Amino acid sequence: MNGEELTEQETALYDRQIRVWGADAQRRLSKSHILVSGLKGTAVEFCKNIVLAGVGSVTLNDDRIVTEELLSANFLIPPDQNIYSGKSLAELCSDSLKDFNPMVRVSVEKGELSDFNAEFFDKFDAVVISCCSLSTKKSVNEKCRKLLKRIAFYTVDCRDSCGEIFVDMQNYVYTQKKGDEAVECHLEYSSFEEAISVPWKSLPKRVSKLYLAMRVIEKFEDQESRKPGETSAADLPNVQKLRKELCEAQLFDVSKISDTLLERLLEGSTEFPPVCAVIGGILGQEVIKAISGKGDPLKNFFFFDAMDGKGMIEDISKPKP
Repeated sequence: MNGEELTEQETALYDRQIRVWGADAQRRLSKSHILVSGLKGTAVEFCKNIVLAGVGSVTLNDDRIVTEELLSANFLIPPDQNIYSGKSLAELCSDSLKDFNPMVRVSVEKGELSDFNAEFFDKFDAVVISCCSLSTKKSVNEKCRKLLKRIAFYTVDCRDSCGEIFVDMQNYVYTQKKGDEAVECHLEYSSFEEAISVPWKSLPKRVSKLYLAMRVIEKFEDQESRKPGETSAADLPNVQKLRKELCEAQLFDVSKISDTLLERLLEGSTEFPPVCAVIGGILGQEVIKAISGKGDPLKNFFFFDAMDGKGMIEDISKPKP
C-alpha cells in the first residue's frame, strides 16, 4: 500500500476525512484492495461505508440470484425486476455501488469462495466474508495466513436482531497516541479455528451468550450440511440435543445457552436493516483502522443484540504458551 501520493482530485474529494485522520492514512486507504464475499444486508452496509471512505478497489463475490429474502435488507438491488433479471447478486450490487464513489474501482469475481486458492487472496489487503459455512470460514482464514503478506481477515454474521464480527489481523502493529507522544503497539491475533477451539471453561465468566449460541448453531449447520440461515424453529429439538452434547464434552453449564436465544438464531434468516447498519458500520470502522493504522483495533470478536441494544467486545484467543 506504499507508493503514490494522493491526486489533486482525491485530496479535494476526501478533504474532510484527511482533516480527521491525515493524508497518509487516506493515501493508504486509496491504495487498498478489499474482497467482500456474501452480499446480504450487513455486508452491503459495509461496502457502502468503505466505498464512501475512498478505498482503492472493492471486489465482490456472490453468484446467487436475487430472492425476496435478499431484497429485505439489500438497498443496492434495484427495484425494477427487468434490471436484475439474469444477473448475479454481485453484479447488481457492483452496478449500484459504483454510483456512491466513481473514484473507487468496483469489480466482480465469479466462483465459489471455498474453491479459490491462497494466491487468489494475495492481491487483497482485507478479506471480508459473510453467509458462509464453518468450514469455509476456517479454510479462507488459513489461506490468508499462509501468505507472506499480512491480510486482515473478517467474518460477519447477522441473524434475527443479533450480529457477530470476528477479526484476525495476525501480528498487527499500529500507532497509539499517549499525550503528545506516538507509541507503537503490537497485537497478536488467533485464527478463527484457534479462537473457537478455546475451551468453554476457559472463557471469561461473563462471556457473551451470543458467542456460545453462535457456536452451537454453526456446528449444527456444519453437521447437517446446511447453508447459513437454512434453519427454522423446527430444528430446535436437534439443536438442543447438540447443545447438551457440546456442553457435556466441555464440562459446561448447559443453562448458559438459552432455548430462547437458540430459537431466535434458528428463525432469524431475515436481516433487520437497523441492525445491518450498526454491524456494517462497526465493520467498516475496523477495516479502515486496519488499513490506515489509525485507532485501536477490535480484538477479536464483537457482538450486538438489538434486544438490549448492547455491543460487546470479547478477546477469545488461544492461550499463550
